[in-house]
Amino acid sequence: MGRESSETIEAQIAGFWETHPCGDQLVAENLDDYSNFFSAYDALRYRTEGHILRCLDDLPLADRRTLEIGLGQGADSEQLIRRGAIWSGLDLTEESVSRVRLRMRLRDLPHEAIKQGSVLGIPYASGSFDLVYSHGVLHHVPDVTQAQREIHRVLKPDGTLVVMLYAKYSLNYLLSIYLIRRFGILALAARGKASGIYLEHLTKAREVGLTRYLRMRNFIHHNTDGPHNPYSKVYTAAGVRRDFPAFEVVRLHKEFMHAPPLPVHGWPGSNLLGWHLWAHMVPR
Repeated sequence: MGRESSETIEAQIAGFWETHPCGDQLVAENLDDYSNFFSAYDALRYRTEGHILRCLDDLPLADRRTLEIGLGQGADSEQLIRRGAIWSGLDLTEESVSRVRLRMRLRDLPHEAIKQGSVLGIPYASGSFDLVYSHGVLHHVPDVTQAQREIHRVLKPDGTLVVMLYAKYSLNYLLSIYLIRRFGILALAARGKASGIYLEHLTKAREVGLTRYLRMRNFIHHNTDGPHNPYSKVYTAAGVRRDFPAFEVVRLHKEFMHAPPLPVHGWPGSNLLGWHLWAHMVPR
């Protein structure tokens, strides 16, 4: 991918997340009071995705210099700090950086730095961190090969990279996205009307052409984080190894049974068909 193309797509990605901060739609009624908003958001996040706390408990965080890439509302940032991490953060958007700084002030959370910037050119010194953590972010980066080079640069030689990526071999991708949602869009197009998020999908499909919209290389972008999301990717174990050549994968595990509109939350089998693929890697 050429530099101009990468920068153009990154600008689109930044614009999307700047105007669609992760989780706003879930607890938007609390946005006039950020103290309550953060509490409501965290409660919902960890009630829905309680495995995150368990996975963080398994990480060696105490007194380790930790960089989090992609901050969202700062929920995991707070959890990392409370588990003893010497934490710094990086996010592409001004909105997320502003909110996480506010969370740090409101809750008096110790940290080293919060910076706005791109994972394609991480604004931290080489060899700065013992651990880099990124949950649900790098599958939104088209030039992930450059991103992993930068992560490799800022990690210490004996450091660890822990990322969550969307899993291709999951119930959400194989059944919900690949089949149910595509057929749903076809049905809506035949009917000619829809409402809510379904209307957004149908409008997007009409803009780009129904056949093109339903091709999986396009459809996946609009069926992970909303119809206006510009880029997403799903991963297999082989895909992780291919896209992170500067690292050796030491552990992979799946979490979170999730496949809307199917009511499968809490069902067993997430270790086989979970939507979240956690990868633990060390620098080569």
